[in-house]
Amino acid sequence: MRMSEIPFGTTDWSSIEPEYHAGEQGQASWRTRRFGPQENAIRVRMVEYSPGYVSDHWCEKGHILLCLEGELETTLADGREMLLRAGMSYQVADGAEPHRSRAPKGARLFIVD
Repeated sequence: MRMSEIPFGTTDWSSIEPEYHAGEQGQASWRTRRFGPQENAIRVRMVEYSPGYVSDHWCEKGHILLCLEGELETTLADGREMLLRAGMSYQVADGAEPHRSRAPKGARLFIVD
């Protein structure tokens, strides 16, 4: 990821309208900003998973993800399982390891991809 053409700025995440995405169970709300040139824009999101959330797909997109609140359980396609608690993060490259998440207790995440 190359960060260019991004002037200094601040984001009040509470002022960004959320988009809602249904999971297999529960829902996710995304507050999204994009930075940099359109063809290489960096997507930055504040994501909240409702208690009981289960993703409805295997994701192959790369992310840097920080768990701010709650817990996130992530399963990799090879069967490994990871648990993130508040203050923990993970990183994965595009196309590297398909992953799927759930948040039995709910979670709030900060994601860059």
